[in-house]
Amino acid sequence: MGRGVFLASPGVIGEPLEADRFTHLLADMAAAARPGRWAEAGKAIMTTDTYPKYATATVELGGVEVTINGIAKGAGMIAPDMATMLSFIATDAPLAAPVLQALLAKGVGKTFNAVTVDSDTSTSDTLMLFATGVAARRGAPTIADASDPRLAGFRRALNRILRSLALQVVKDGEGARKFVEVRVEGAKSARSAKRIALSIANSPLVKTAIAGEDANWGRVVMAVGKAGEPADRDRLSIWFGDNRLAHEGERDPSYSEERTSAYMKQDHIVIRAELGIGRGRATVYTCDLTKDYVAINGDYRS
Repeated sequence: MGRGVFLASPGVIGEPLEADRFTHLLADMAAAARPGRWAEAGKAIMTTDTYPKYATATVELGGVEVTINGIAKGAGMIAPDMATMLSFIATDAPLAAPVLQALLAKGVGKTFNAVTVDSDTSTSDTLMLFATGVAARRGAPTIADASDPRLAGFRRALNRILRSLALQVVKDGEGARKFVEVRVEGAKSARSAKRIALSIANSPLVKTAIAGEDANWGRVVMAVGKAGEPADRDRLSIWFGDNRLAHEGERDPSYSEERTSAYMKQDHIVIRAELGIGRGRATVYTCDLTKDYVAINGDYRS
């Protein structure tokens, strides 16, 4: 089996990588490897992160228990497709490289490519999935076809890992205090719904309103409109949690400012836009935009 080194680097774009800081460690790295060092690796890749990101799962493959471990780094410059994030996932399952690629390509759509902190991406995003195949020694079957039915449980477990890591990244958004779930329903198509959801999630006005705990549903309407996707004002309904703020393009007659303002103080905010023109739906995850985000990025290089 051939060996290779994959480079993954965050940091300031354009700054030269000082390779001599780590190249002397490569020769003995494989021989010196020890189990249980995921925690160290998760901490080593942090930059503006406030905590390391981990996820793990065990699942049966052909009647044999296999493990999936993952780490991730990311807090700013986060938006689809990928972003300034690094994520490394490994399994002892004996899966061929094309199978890993197929599983990963399918799994990122509703996970890593459904989160946004600030709408900015980078030159350095990396997501890698490795299989050591060690579980074959315990009788795990070698899988070379991504449609193999024996992969069903592994696929679900991998998707849980991807989702967990992706949500940990967005919850640790630079300066973030609130985790925001944006749901769009009743759009013309799923693709249209996701574009509208991203428009809402990436809107500075929506995000600062959430930071200020202001139930300003007009900013959500604005974000729906600027997405450039099919929408009808007179069919639009806006929800913040269980509170319907707007219905059929107008303020809901039963809207309660007091109840909705109380909801906005929560750490987890759900915004739902119902377009009423189709069956497309999508969910995107984001965070609020605070003064701390400006401070972190204003001082990033100093």
